[in-house]
Amino acid sequence: MTSQTTSRAELLASWDPNAGRWDEKFAWRTLSITTYNLTLAFVTWYLVSAFAVRLPGLGFDLSTTQLFWLTAMPGLSAGMLRLVWMFLPPLVGTRRLVTFSTLLLLIPLLGWGFAVQDPGTPFWVLMVLAFLAGIGGGNFSGFMPSTSYFFPKAKQGTALGIQAGIGNFGVSLVQFLVPWLIGFGLFGSLLGGPQPFRPEGKPASELWVQNAAFFWVPFVVVGAVVAWLYLRAVPVQANFRQQMDIFRDKHTWVMTSLYLMTFGAFSGLAAVFAILIRTLYGDFPDAPDPLAYAFLGPLVGSAVRVAWGPLTDRLGGAFWTTVSGVGIVGSALFVSRWVTPESLAEFKWFVVGMLAVFFFTGVGNTSTFKQMPMIFSPRQAGGVIGFTAGIAAFGPFLASVILSWQLSWNDDPRPFFHGLAIFAVFNVALNVYYYQRKGAEKPS
Repeated sequence: MTSQTTSRAELLASWDPNAGRWDEKFAWRTLSITTYNLTLAFVTWYLVSAFAVRLPGLGFDLSTTQLFWLTAMPGLSAGMLRLVWMFLPPLVGTRRLVTFSTLLLLIPLLGWGFAVQDPGTPFWVLMVLAFLAGIGGGNFSGFMPSTSYFFPKAKQGTALGIQAGIGNFGVSLVQFLVPWLIGFGLFGSLLGGPQPFRPEGKPASELWVQNAAFFWVPFVVVGAVVAWLYLRAVPVQANFRQQMDIFRDKHTWVMTSLYLMTFGAFSGLAAVFAILIRTLYGDFPDAPDPLAYAFLGPLVGSAVRVAWGPLTDRLGGAFWTTVSGVGIVGSALFVSRWVTPESLAEFKWFVVGMLAVFFFTGVGNTSTFKQMPMIFSPRQAGGVIGFTAGIAAFGPFLASVILSWQLSWNDDPRPFFHGLAIFAVFNVALNVYYYQRKGAEKPS
């Protein structure tokens, strides 16, 4: 890295973990700070999905299709922004990247905090704000490659599993806390009063939905300040043209497909879980509250991602990616049995099946990130991690658009889950052939 982009005070000289030239304590401190900020990034990314189902009851004139589009937009922008953020770690350095990317989260947080207080807010404004929430998803492709520079290959499965897993907890965190946060005047009248909430068939109440966004603002400011004060950059450098060499390697595309199977499915289903519950089971008497269950899926997937890091270091990523793919096939087919319900009694099996999908995607999210540093050089691995994450971040967009289309066409989401199972079978075959079988080209 040159002084044109990073000052000497920021740069850690002679940093090479694989050659024993690294400070383990500093590496873990860096991991802690970037993980804290990544968690806030995921909170921002999934903010819309956390309260979208409440908007009609607040007086917003939105159809089910429009609600799906609101949950789709953060995925669309996250995928696009990750394809930019993936090039930034060796250009600007960890300190600047994490600090300024975190500050950008204030734009959608403040925007949503004010917009939800006015049911007359035009739909196009909500769509723009939903798109801006994807900034949080874009941050992932800068933060994860940056962290990979600080650890040797033998520890990257654990380190990246911890960072991505705890970061993914941001999805559950926002979906779990929002129903509580919006129930009282957290900031008094300082940032707006309550809004009347009139859900169909239920008693009216008052909600402070702006709390769902404003609550995170001080945490974001603290995260950015800490990042600026305590993070540094490592001597991994490459200009834009040099980083393009990853696209000439077929393994970039294989790993992209594998990560789309795992994180693409995880992120997509996390974004639509609440709306799926509302759409499929919301018309039954005593229908379940979608937000009482929506956080469970991301919680399971995130916890597994943290726990499986050491296992991938021990048994290798390829083995667990195969386990993940086979599990996704079985659980997706199981869920497809319960998405055209005839009674509320089927709901428990739908939830069990969805949690199984989240479990196996969590395993694969960890194992694929173990594989990439084993397959590529440190500089290339950072770029591949960023690119694969960028493509997989389109998961919420793809899941929302496809399910919205299927439900509006024939009210049957089974083809979506059948398609997921078929895609997983294809990816298991890829993984076994290139990375797991005896004599594989790149054992990982």
